[in-house]
Amino acid sequence: MSCDVRAPSGPSAIPRRVGDAGLRGGYGAGPRAAQRSLSGWGRFGAAPGATYRPESWRAVEATVSSAPEPTILARGLGRSYGDSAQNGSGAVLLTERLDRILALDEERRTVTCEGGTSLARLLAFLVPRGWFLPVVPGTRLVTVGGALAADVHGKNHHVDGTIGRHVEELMLLTSGGDLLRCSPGENVEAFDATVGGMGLTGVILSARLRVLPLETRLVRVVKRRARNLDELLSRLDEEERLSRYSVAWIDGLARGRSLGRGVLIRGDHLPLAELPLRDSPRAQLPERTGPSIPFDAPPFLLGPLSVAAFNALFFAAARDGATISRLGSFFFPLDGIGAWNRLYGRRGFVQYQALVPRAAAAEACRRILEEISRERAASFLAVLKTTGAEGRGLLSFPRPGVTLALDVPNVGERLRPLSRRLDEIVLRHGGRLYLAKDALTDAGTFASMYPRLAEFRAARARLDPARRFSSDQARRLGLAEGG
Repeated sequence: MSCDVRAPSGPSAIPRRVGDAGLRGGYGAGPRAAQRSLSGWGRFGAAPGATYRPESWRAVEATVSSAPEPTILARGLGRSYGDSAQNGSGAVLLTERLDRILALDEERRTVTCEGGTSLARLLAFLVPRGWFLPVVPGTRLVTVGGALAADVHGKNHHVDGTIGRHVEELMLLTSGGDLLRCSPGENVEAFDATVGGMGLTGVILSARLRVLPLETRLVRVVKRRARNLDELLSRLDEEERLSRYSVAWIDGLARGRSLGRGVLIRGDHLPLAELPLRDSPRAQLPERTGPSIPFDAPPFLLGPLSVAAFNALFFAAARDGATISRLGSFFFPLDGIGAWNRLYGRRGFVQYQALVPRAAAAEACRRILEEISRERAASFLAVLKTTGAEGRGLLSFPRPGVTLALDVPNVGERLRPLSRRLDEIVLRHGGRLYLAKDALTDAGTFASMYPRLAEFRAARARLDPARRFSSDQARRLGLAEGG
């Protein structure tokens, strides 16, 4: 069964001709800019500049071709942590009004939507109809275009890979005004450069994604406590194959024999046959978060003492065994608090996410946790996951290994030296950093971590020879050099 949902019409309709300048012409007075200062979710540094908010595909093309700023970058909901969605020397194209769900094909198990559609909006549409996305990150408050640009992964990477693996087709607007239909079988180089390419190849106007059948809105969850890092890694290795989803919370401030203690959490979608009688089989996953943090928290709120106390209570409260959880609570626990980044105060924070091969995981993670603990860089959110096959995107982050993510508060002049020490640990153990989280690494370090960077630069140069698309991160890391 196939159905159209708010199908496009008029000037925004999908052009019949694909690959030419079919969107050009008839867009009137041209784009208008508003001056805004934008930062990443970590609120670590901000970039002032011109922002545009187009409402149609023609308006997107008009902005890309006519905006007077030297460079431009598409931005979704601003949930990348660092400077990857900032463009201080140019313009930023806000995609939040390009959010139509175009079609659901239940026979082929696909959904098509515009690039500015949030995962929250998409899931609110899909879940009541018995469908779920095959890959979701830790928040549903990201756009489809942003998720593809970062080639996001979730708790099921060891089973299902990144979101790029589940894209059947995307429509890419290039700086020359061409509309490219990209897929694993068509315009392949553009597809591989765009998925994971952080918006540097063009604007993702729409995408067709595969969807996952969903019988209920519940997840069967199993929790296991581990007394230290070795025990936690061992549990992950033993139990990840038992569930589709698995993740581990780590006490980032524990020391000595308790270093790396944590809680393994794994889960599976609950089948209808096991549904408790009091629950309905399908219910909407709401688009909005819970109450928002109304002010910037004072520094002591997430200081070492308070975070250590929280971590100790969380670990003590965790109990081995099975429970039933709702989708939102399991997949997006932090979405229950709006603007939770304000808990880190005005100075903000960075998220440091590294991936290392499994053989090096114990040593590398131990060294990283020791550095964080030594600096008392309190992290109440520290997450460990296993990863599977490498993504096909030229700059896709995951490959087989273990990934550790830590929220690190801005500790002032100590932050950059700490980041350099962590980078050295990751490099020494053959690891890499995640572009969607990075805010501090340098070009040389990044190039050492990503052997396909030269391929990306060459592909990007062919797609955008004028280097119209750029970002603060791209310039910091030299992503657009060469080619």
